[in-house]
Formats: sequence, C-alpha cells, structure tokens
Amino acid sequence: MGCPGEYPGGCLARRCHRPRAWLWLIGWVWLCSAPLLQAEESGYFVVRDVRSSLDQGVYLLDANIDFRFSEAALGALHSGLPLVLRIEIRVEENRRWLWNEAVAVVNQLYRLQFHALSDRYLVHNLNTDTRQSYTTLADALYAVGFVRNFPVLDARLLDPGKTYFGRLRATLDVEELPTPMRLWAYVSDQWRLTSEWYRWQLSP
Repeated sequence: MGCPGEYPGGCLARRCHRPRAWLWLIGWVWLCSAPLLQAEESGYFVVRDVRSSLDQGVYLLDANIDFRFSEAALGALHSGLPLVLRIEIRVEENRRWLWNEAVAVVNQLYRLQFHALSDRYLVHNLNTDTRQSYTTLADALYAVGFVRNFPVLDARLLDPGKTYFGRLRATLDVEELPTPMRLWAYVSDQWRLTSEWYRWQLSP
C-alpha cells in the first residue's frame, strides 16, 4: 500500500519532517551565536555630565550625552525608519524617611531620520517643532546630546528649606516603533538602549 499523500517526489509525510529539522537547526545556531553578536554589535547611551544653574528665577540645564546605536538600530535607521530619542529630566525633593517626591518631570523628544536621496540626517525637535539636517550621523547625534540652557523649572516651585536633586537619562523610545518591530524590541538587547540615571545636586 502506498504512502498517504504520496506524490511523484516521494512520501509527503516523511519529507515534511525535513524542513522542521532545518528550522530547529537554524534556531539552535542562532541561539548559540546571538550572545556573541550582541556583544559585538550592541550600542550604548551614556550621560557624561550634567550641570544646572539659576538664571532670572529659572533653572537651566547643560548636559553632554553620548549616543551609540546598535547594529539593529543603525540598520533600521538607514532603511528609512525614524527613531525617537527621549531625554528624561526629573527634579525630586530629597526626603529622608519617605519616598522622594517628583517636583518636575520634563521629556525632551527628538525624531531622527535618514533621507537616502539627500544622504542627510534630519533631527526634528518634537518639543519645539524645529528641524535641522546634518551630513553625518555623528554630527546629528552630537547635536542631540549637546544640551545647553534647557529650562527645567521655575525656582518658585522649590521650598528654600528643603533639598532637591536632579536626575537625567537618555533612551531610545521603542514605543514609537511600528507594532511588529516594537514586539521584537521588547525582548532584544539590540533595542534596549537606555543610559543609567545621572544624578546631581540642584544648586540654589
């Protein structure tokens, strides 16, 4: 009796197992090599320094941030996918016996996009709706990370008798990615690009 589902190339039931075997082999190789690839190709964000000063009753912030994209983020950017960079700034009251209380929370957002036709990088400040283009990615990322005289909060919101400190970090906002890519970004180190919080004392 012939094999069910037999066709001129042979038994369908037997041959269907071969693609599954190849898929298992490919998956196994990928799992073994993924940590090595990520170690070589993962990026990082680092906040180098932050300073704040009081000018006419408003706290202004200066910061220097280094951005290095992973290979996955670079590939997506150069394929035309916009990437959103978020600079998070928090001012908190230092409370000894209770949780620190946030006095101000500010998010500065930039959309970075590569235009293949012009071979330039466009930085769109989503807070002010201003745009600037750059010839190299390094120049574009330097402009985003070179923060000067950024207004954080009005000094009248602070109690002179209390102690306050600021915290800042930079992240790649995966929530702004398309849904299929966002699901992958949640579990991939290639897309987990977030700096450590940088803390500094808020001077009166």
